[in-house]
Amino acid sequence: QTDTLLILKETFQEQPIFSTRAHVFQIDPNTKKNWVPTSKHAVTVSYFYDSTRNVYRIISLDGSKAIINSTITPNMTFTKTSQKFGQWADSRANTVYGLGFSSESHLSKFAEKFAEFKEAARLAKEKSQEKMELTSTPSQESATGDLQSPLTPKSINGTDDERVTADASQNSEPRAEPNAVPFPHSSTTISKHWEAELAALKGNNAKLTAALLESTANVKQWKQQLAAYQEEAERLHKRVTELECVSGQTTGIKTQKTELNQTIEELEAALKAKEEELEQLKAEVENAHQLQSQKDAVTQKLQETETRNLELEAQLAELEQRLESNQVEQESFRKSLRSLLELLDGKIFELTELRDSLAKLIEGGGS
Repeated sequence: QTDTLLILKETFQEQPIFSTRAHVFQIDPNTKKNWVPTSKHAVTVSYFYDSTRNVYRIISLDGSKAIINSTITPNMTFTKTSQKFGQWADSRANTVYGLGFSSESHLSKFAEKFAEFKEAARLAKEKSQEKMELTSTPSQESATGDLQSPLTPKSINGTDDERVTADASQNSEPRAEPNAVPFPHSSTTISKHWEAELAALKGNNAKLTAALLESTANVKQWKQQLAAYQEEAERLHKRVTELECVSGQTTGIKTQKTELNQTIEELEAALKAKEEELEQLKAEVENAHQLQSQKDAVTQKLQETETRNLELEAQLAELEQRLESNQVEQESFRKSLRSLLELLDGKIFELTELRDSLAKLIEGGGS
């Protein structure tokens, strides 16, 4: 919690030079393999430049909780493990941070900034080393001088402004004008001055004590809030860990997802073809039913026709028998007619002869 407060204080004093949003993960300290999510959702991840220390840092806050506080060093390397996931190791924090981005372009931009600020950190480190080598002797002398300076109550309990004021008062009181006559009651005045200074120091000390107590109370309250936030975060992390801890394997999952999508599309196309084929079969079945109905009707008509044909054949056979009997009767009738005609011919011949005989008789009797 103290680190979080320090980070918040430093963050307010600094300005981000680049920001993006990503899901934050840390490597599991036990297995060193699985990723543990440290944010419930995508949070802001920013690069900060600390001009006082001339360092670049990566900071991310989830509410009031600092989930990333990593100082970029020349030895760090940002590695892209997939199209939307990258990681880097922080030896000072003894962990490995992982970031999951919403797109490949965000990941590439973050990696470019990491390389840029890593090079800047390297140059800053080299300049700092050169500066330290050049100023090592004067700094040692100044350090010795500082150690020899006397400590006063003002330098212990007072603020910088108070120390400046006190030093000014100490320097101004003894340094009177060379020709001035000392005031007879100067010791009493100095005692009153020191009493006033002591009272002011006590007042400042009381204010500082009250401020410290208030800060302590605020820290306790912040600790309670952070504990509640941590409990809530742990409860939520347990629910999403199983889904998000495998984010490092996003590429394989996406490949499988792509293959499954292709398989699903192929199956959907095959299903659509089968449905079309089924519709065709249904139409053919309907046509078959209609043809079967027509066939049944034709079969029935054929049976009726065959029955009618049999009846007609029976009638034809009967007619043929009648015809044959009629032909026999006609033949016998013809024979009877021939016999009758022959008999008539004989009778007619006889009558003709009789007529001729009678005519001859008539003619002979008249002569």
